[in-house]
Amino acid sequence: MKTLLHPARAVALAFLVTILAGTLLLKLPLAHAEGSAAPWITAFFTAVSAVCVTGLVVVDTGSYWSWFGQGVILVLFQVGGFGMMTGATLLGLMVNRSLRLRTRLITQVETHSLGLGDISSVARLVFVVTIASELLIAALLTLRFHLAYALDWHEAAWSGLFHAVSAFNNAGFSIHADSLVRYASDAFVLLPVMTAIVVGGIGFPVLHDLRTRLRDPRHWSLHTKLTLCGTGILLAGGFVIVLAFEWDNPKTLGAMPVATRLLSAAFASVSARTAGFNSIDIGALTHESWALHYFLMFVGGGSAGTAGGVKVGTVAILLMLVVAEIRGHNDTEGFGRRVSSSAQRQAITVLVLGSGMVVLGTLFILRGTDFPTDQVIFEVISAFGTVGLSTGITADLPASGQLVLTALMYAGRVGTITLAASLALGERRMPYRYPEEHPIVG
Repeated sequence: MKTLLHPARAVALAFLVTILAGTLLLKLPLAHAEGSAAPWITAFFTAVSAVCVTGLVVVDTGSYWSWFGQGVILVLFQVGGFGMMTGATLLGLMVNRSLRLRTRLITQVETHSLGLGDISSVARLVFVVTIASELLIAALLTLRFHLAYALDWHEAAWSGLFHAVSAFNNAGFSIHADSLVRYASDAFVLLPVMTAIVVGGIGFPVLHDLRTRLRDPRHWSLHTKLTLCGTGILLAGGFVIVLAFEWDNPKTLGAMPVATRLLSAAFASVSARTAGFNSIDIGALTHESWALHYFLMFVGGGSAGTAGGVKVGTVAILLMLVVAEIRGHNDTEGFGRRVSSSAQRQAITVLVLGSGMVVLGTLFILRGTDFPTDQVIFEVISAFGTVGLSTGITADLPASGQLVLTALMYAGRVGTITLAASLALGERRMPYRYPEEHPIVG
């Protein structure tokens, strides 16, 4: 009898297979700028970072990898951001207009579609929005790089395409050693990149909801309302706090004109939540700004998009749960809707598993290095949140520390619940329930 693979395991396995394929391609001498084979750890770490759309690197992408290697990296974070099963769904739709139930179930795990009926429309939306957004941003950046920075059309086009795809997929990879620091004062570069980051990271279920009910906000789903409100609060709050802590820091915003300070602070707030680009030196930030980044990176962006973290919706549900408990309400409510108990349990599970991974990852790396704890925490949360920002220590970590980061990137991209479900030995329904008791809490 044929055994069907659990949908969660299929998703986790698809990402793993893609990572292994990417590692083999990056190991080819053709992928290295000097024509020699890259070390296994370098190829593996880069492949994981690309597929998991993180952006943490142990070598400079622009100078270490050849055009072929950079192309492989671009394809990897395009595939990783687009989604393995979403791509498979689209291919299936091209061949056959109807999808088998098994394919729908697997794709639902990855896309977080609200029902089996909307999987096809969500998959098509993913394709259309991804390609259209990337081409538009790439065109804008190409024109800017050619006209303002005198790059020839070939180089400008490649740089524009690479950064556009990286931005939309929240990958954080750049072919510049300083990321986007050289464009810190250029709104014509940073604003398109910021737009791509937000659109890609807000989540495709939200975009699907907006497309079908744009003129009727009252009928937006609770998920859409929570994601949009939470995103707005985090972006505005991050912008204000970065300005407050970095305004007089001569190593970051302090040496910039006022307009550039505002632009860089806004970019930092957008990028910190999952994108991984930076227009200011992350290693030179104040400790207060690092602490802000801990929170923003851990929360991340919207569900079922290209963003990482525990997700905005998860934190919003937990906050509503806390408010309901404080007020003594039996139901957790928001925007005139009641949050299901299963969603509350999932939110708590995601938070606990995510926090546990960050703690364990930090302890493992601290045991094998002498780097300051705050820097290690930053790298660990950046890896788990698939952000890609770094204080500058990733390349100097021992191989064991880099492998810990790869595990965190994989867990962060696949999803804590999906990964946990894929590792579970099995599931069964209990034919009985134990007597209820209320332990003391707090």
